[in-house]
Amino acid sequence: MNPRSAFRRRPRRTAGLAVALGCATAAALAGVLGPAAAGEADAGATLRRDAEAVHRAGAVGVTAVLDTPDGTRAAHSGTADLATGAPARPDARFRAGSTAKPFVATVALRLVAEGELSLDDTVEEWLPGLVAGNGHDGTRVTVRDLLQQTSGLPDYLPRPDVLPAFHSAEGFHAHHLRRYTDEELVEGALRSPEEFAPGSEWGYSNTNYVLVGMIIERVTGNSWQREVRDRVIEPLGLADTETPEDDPYLEPPFLSGHHVFPEGGEYVDTTVFHPSAASAGGALVTTPGDIDRFLTALLGGELLPPEQLDEMLRARDTGREGVGYGLGLFRRELSCGGVYWGHSGTLLGYHNENGVTPDGERAVTVATNSFDFADEAAQDRVDAAMTGLVDRALCAE
Repeated sequence: MNPRSAFRRRPRRTAGLAVALGCATAAALAGVLGPAAAGEADAGATLRRDAEAVHRAGAVGVTAVLDTPDGTRAAHSGTADLATGAPARPDARFRAGSTAKPFVATVALRLVAEGELSLDDTVEEWLPGLVAGNGHDGTRVTVRDLLQQTSGLPDYLPRPDVLPAFHSAEGFHAHHLRRYTDEELVEGALRSPEEFAPGSEWGYSNTNYVLVGMIIERVTGNSWQREVRDRVIEPLGLADTETPEDDPYLEPPFLSGHHVFPEGGEYVDTTVFHPSAASAGGALVTTPGDIDRFLTALLGGELLPPEQLDEMLRARDTGREGVGYGLGLFRRELSCGGVYWGHSGTLLGYHNENGVTPDGERAVTVATNSFDFADEAAQDRVDAAMTGLVDRALCAE
């Protein structure tokens, strides 16, 4: 889920891992290794320094992986678990939140390519009677609206009556193992009024992707989790990625989640959590390396035919400077010129930023296992360090 508007919701504001370099400087290495190798070393050193900067900014633990045609670099800083003090590992699993959305969008667009689904189909056609009442009308909302966040449907996330585990430490302890149905999440969202007429504006809502997951199941007869596994995870060999359906635990090695709820106080361990509350909008467990592999495959044309990839990358203005949204991917500007694509994600004590160049040649993911919902300035410092890491990694020659 997007850190500004998804499983972190503030008041509205618009094939192995390389070892990170030690203490030797890139300048010292240049004369020994030659220009190409020195450039690789420099990229690894920069990644390591930037990961340490994210930790210094306040993150409990940080892992980062950069993939380029020249190879893979990894970096880490801080701890995987405050209780044990174990170091964060770049191959450790974490809850990726909204980074699930491009995985789900890829499946939907595969179905479009196969003629099983159309972007112009309405929610009512596939899920009759579900989006209705309180001014909502599923006949006016298309699959494209859902994928591009232009449906106007409200988000279920901000409602404590729907997801008490997201709004307080007490609510988390009482409800973190609660199993939700997708229908419950949608019904809860629709208690709020429509935010705008479908297609007229852009507004991030996790409800959109819950509905996409339900449509995928209706089209295929399989859960969206299975379709993501069959069409994306297994073909790409993402051995450390899963779409859990009922298992609230993480398979080791993993990063423990540390979350400060809006009321403030100490970190709450949020590692154990039932994935149904995130549904198709965010129930993804993965690693930085696997996210990089997915993004390079997606932009490299391995997962979608050209027509559907073009549809995915046809971005709509979000109202935020330099940021557009396609079908399940954000487009952001790089400081060195040009753009990159990706989808950040946040889920109760976990946050990641990622990006890939338009040619699919260079991808980077940085993940943290802490999130401070009470101190916005503190979390902003971590966010800025993470986006800086992504920008420098993708801008490097």
